[in-house]
Amino acid sequence: MGPIGTDHRWDAFGPFHDYILSSFPNVHATLALTKVNTYGLIYEWKGSDDSLKPLLLAAHQDVVPVNPDTVDEWTHPPFSGHFDGELLWGRGTSDDKNGLIGILSTVETLIENGFKPTRSVVLAFGFDEETSGLFGAAKLADYLLENFGENAFAMLVDEGGKLPWPLEHPCKVECILGDYMIEHGKAFATPGIAEKGYLDVRVEVESPGGHSSVPPPHTTIGILSALLVHFEANPYTPRLGRGTPIYQKSLCLAAHAPGLPLDLRRALQNAVKSDKALRAAEKLLFQDRMFKSLVGTTQAIDLIQGGVKTNALPESAWAVVNHRIATDSSLDEVKEHDTNLLKDLASEFNLSYTAFGEDITGQDKPAYGKLRLSDAWGAGLTPAPITPTDKDAAPYQLLAGTIRATYNAHRGGDDVVVSPGIMSGNTDTRYYWKLTPHIFRYNHHYTGNSTLFQDIHTVNEFIAVDAYIEMIKFFTILILNADESTSL
Repeated sequence: MGPIGTDHRWDAFGPFHDYILSSFPNVHATLALTKVNTYGLIYEWKGSDDSLKPLLLAAHQDVVPVNPDTVDEWTHPPFSGHFDGELLWGRGTSDDKNGLIGILSTVETLIENGFKPTRSVVLAFGFDEETSGLFGAAKLADYLLENFGENAFAMLVDEGGKLPWPLEHPCKVECILGDYMIEHGKAFATPGIAEKGYLDVRVEVESPGGHSSVPPPHTTIGILSALLVHFEANPYTPRLGRGTPIYQKSLCLAAHAPGLPLDLRRALQNAVKSDKALRAAEKLLFQDRMFKSLVGTTQAIDLIQGGVKTNALPESAWAVVNHRIATDSSLDEVKEHDTNLLKDLASEFNLSYTAFGEDITGQDKPAYGKLRLSDAWGAGLTPAPITPTDKDAAPYQLLAGTIRATYNAHRGGDDVVVSPGIMSGNTDTRYYWKLTPHIFRYNHHYTGNSTLFQDIHTVNEFIAVDAYIEMIKFFTILILNADESTSL
């Protein structure tokens, strides 16, 4: 996307803003609205007590595109918002219009019923979360920091995750990270208290060109291929670390999921004090590829380019390796790992080697070609700070109580376990770390015994309207609880 004002694809948000204005008249009559970078929306619902830190609710306006080749596969047109009496169909119903419209519906209804907050409520709606939030949340964060300051908010709630784990494990254990579902007769709610880091590593090889009728032993494409094969032959070694959100979630399963296999339950229960038991639990859990990926740093070769013509030796070839960095790792660790991984091959192919701006081999050494590693887009992201969840962490305790109260009000009983988890990807909260240490990725999106993984970002995205109504109840109870809290 080009800059706002020159790339007219951004103009799609204009009609959407008109829709919000007409659909939520009380919101616009009561809350102060600021537009940031044209399409970013900040609403401030001023409370009567300025000494209380505001509650910050976030969501994003944008959705992923619909592949034109798949339109005929949709049960109902992807942008129709079709309601069949039970399900609401369309792109964005699960990610993230349910959260955005749910928040606005909540505030509209509270105003209609005469509620006036004591604690201010701020709404922050970005518009390019699906493309890393560079124009949206990044600018909203600047505005919020300038006008409210660092650590100015009591807590922040943004969209939740929708990635199940483990689906392939022989034990058939399933749960959802970020929202909640029924697992073996027990409801588990899993607010995301952290996010993995992110790094795209560009691997680029250069060598002399020439006519392909007189080829060298290895072209840049051949060398690059060897490097990439070496990447895949040496994946990162994951470890289930004590204190990580996934470890905490595993312990909650051991304590509360009645269908968990006995050997796994015992290993997890003993893992608190026994390294041997921790490794045994890890071995069982790592049989599932998805769980293993959530725990450790991952790598995936997603882009490759090289050559311009069949009779011309390629003077350069490059690829991009995507990394999702474990919550207990760092950007520096990933850079060091990748740098060391290719040292021997750089020497074998007689390449000068620079990695992330550091000269590894020495530029004055004669070499056939060059190997460079770099941050592909300059957008490397360290793992998010982990939100406090101990008994003295008032925001987490308030959120957990809100989840239980919502479940009880909508479904009856209090049979829901609240457990920390992580997001499977990154959200707009990547820009909001300075605003509060209490960041939660959670929308209270109930999925029953199924998951959203098979339909989110693909054909036939939907939400059950009953689940959507429960989300509105969650946001309502959250605002009311935060307003009455004396511990935030």
